[in-house]
Amino acid sequence: IGHAFGTMINYTYKQMYNGKLILRIEDTNPANIYPKAYELIEQDAQWVTDNGVDDVVVQSDRLDIYYKHARELIEKGLAYVCSVDADAWREMKAKGEASPYRDLDVKTQIERFERMFTDFAEGEAVIKFKTDMQHKNPAMRDFPIMRINEHVHPRTGKTQRVWPLMVFSVALDDHLLGVTHVLNGKDHADNAKKEALIMEAFGWKPPFYKHWGRINFLDMKLSTSETRRAIERDEFHGWDDVRLNTLVALKKRGYHPAAFQRFSIETGLSLNDKTVSKKEFWKNINAFNKQVIDDNVKRFFFVENPVQITIQNAPSKTVHLPLHPDKDFGTRELKCDDTYYIEQADYERMEAGKVYRFIDNINVLFTGETLEFHSETFEEYKNANKGFVLHWLPQATVGVTIKGPDSEHNGLAEEAVSCVERPSIVQFERRFFAKLDDGKNISGWFLH
Repeated sequence: IGHAFGTMINYTYKQMYNGKLILRIEDTNPANIYPKAYELIEQDAQWVTDNGVDDVVVQSDRLDIYYKHARELIEKGLAYVCSVDADAWREMKAKGEASPYRDLDVKTQIERFERMFTDFAEGEAVIKFKTDMQHKNPAMRDFPIMRINEHVHPRTGKTQRVWPLMVFSVALDDHLLGVTHVLNGKDHADNAKKEALIMEAFGWKPPFYKHWGRINFLDMKLSTSETRRAIERDEFHGWDDVRLNTLVALKKRGYHPAAFQRFSIETGLSLNDKTVSKKEFWKNINAFNKQVIDDNVKRFFFVENPVQITIQNAPSKTVHLPLHPDKDFGTRELKCDDTYYIEQADYERMEAGKVYRFIDNINVLFTGETLEFHSETFEEYKNANKGFVLHWLPQATVGVTIKGPDSEHNGLAEEAVSCVERPSIVQFERRFFAKLDDGKNISGWFLH
């Protein structure tokens, strides 16, 4: 969900200005790569943007580009290979003290650069970009741009051991790929400054940077690393488990990408941090999603925890109901006699002497012991000692199971549901929207 916000902000700007959206997969830390993510990230990005990603760039495919430009910076005297211990460097940097390797001659620096590919061990040498060692922000002082990492990479194996840090690879990519606008969270503000310095060192014009404040989602587990470990422990059956807040799980349940785009636009690009509760987030997303899908979703009756009842003197009739209240989707037929299904909870709430409306059908009097036919029209129901309006089903029904993130809904639905092309979203009237899957049984996923 957090990734969707940033993706949709960029996608919206692409649409507004007829631009180009680039998905960059940053996989230059071999120690922290989930191989399945290559495919999952692209699938998620294409889904949430309605196939709006124009190019997919994988950084591990571009290592030669990063090596070439790192060497160029060293040759220009703008970068150097440093072997100061990391802990010692933190103290030196805080004091504004330069590395003893900073001013070695270019020939020596190039030799040390080449040794990073052969005999320097991991942690023994990094390439640092020369800046102002008296800069008021210590993070900007001679920051690293490449380091050694000897973990096996899922795409390159053991063939490479020198890897760029994000600010360096991103700076080069942004220029070489023609990026004009970078929109991301304000936690990347310092990175943007570093990237601009690197670009200026090559004589390039930096792109336009725009940041947004942090969005804190309360009471929502969104960590991909924690989710991955839970999946590996078999706590979830996969990334599309409907109990998860992953995009693939929300897609499975029937959410539409436009709902997330609307949320992103409404949230906007303010630098102020925002706190969004779980309740508030889903209230907004569900409202936006309903606006998107409502016009194309057929309606049906569904009775959960059904109880069979007999209505004395009930007429035999065929009830014709529209498949949509406003669209010409046709009608469905419910053939009725004296036997019905209603929800057990509704039956238990009935009070003796009151008349209950079987929606769009008949009015029924509860005597305290039996149910008796009372009348047919809604006007007659309004003029009676009325109870509540309830859903119902005739004898002919199909069993339905709808699974949600927190619960499972089992019950009966009208036979017409079995004729719906699947997978598709339906609304069980006055209950919920659900996405029916394409299995043999009538089952699916709770939407909202």
